Amino acid sequence: MIFYSKRRGVALLLLVLLAAALLVAHSVYAPALQRIVHIYGWLLFLLIVILSLYNARKKLPFLPLGTSEGWLQFHIYAGLLTILLFAFHVRWRLPTGWFDSILFALYLLVTLSGIIGLFFTRIIPKRLTTRGGEVLFELIPVVRRSLRKEAESLALKAIPEAQSTTLADFYVRHLKDFFQRPRNFWMHLFENRSRVNSLLNKINDLNRFLDEKERVAASRISELVRQKDGLDHQRALQLTLKVWLFVHIPFTYSLLIFSFIHIVLVFAFSGGAP
Repeated sequence: MIFYSKRRGVALLLLVLLAAALLVAHSVYAPALQRIVHIYGWLLFLLIVILSLYNARKKLPFLPLGTSEGWLQFHIYAGLLTILLFAFHVRWRLPTGWFDSILFALYLLVTLSGIIGLFFTRIIPKRLTTRGGEVLFELIPVVRRSLRKEAESLALKAIPEAQSTTLADFYVRHLKDFFQRPRNFWMHLFENRSRVNSLLNKINDLNRFLDEKERVAASRISELVRQKDGLDHQRALQLTLKVWLFVHIPFTYSLLIFSFIHIVLVFAFSGGAP
């Protein structure tokens, strides 16, 4: 852990020094070089191409192309460096034409989603391990259905055993919808457990109206509520990561396509003019 912290510190220091060097070089050479904007554009396009290869690297882990951690670190710091190159390339101005506006918007979307993703990938994986073992996203509906069937069975079984519908009625009023579908997405995202705690408190308050057999069933249902809440927690966090990738990767490829078209248009309409 200390080694990785030091390495990140060194990488961040190098990024700051490189950015400072670029700022100094820009202030010195920009007035003298007529096509320096083109140089920034080529550097920016090259970095974007290299950064887009990170997704391909993750899908081909068996190839000797360096470690995934090394690619990730390069992806982060090179991505941050493109912000400065982009600002130089557009000369710190907002675009005017519709095509340049689309290209500008795509770059902002890719950059912002990348920064948000950096936060997500640092926080969410740790949170996924704090409440039980991680469940495969594709298996979550299967596990949820199993929990619902057991909870329903316990509530219905209590009717003939206790000669009472108290637990079954409570299940229909307060738990049926909870077990049928994912709940409390935003509350799980922000680690707010007030609703599930309220539900557990209602079950606890119900105990005074139950006999011994019903209390045993209610205790098991409480445990199933905790498991279902943990399952919803897993789903909310994993879905957030999947949605982020669904946004970041397509926008990255769209940026590449529009950047290539932009290069073609620049050279087609410049006609070799300085």
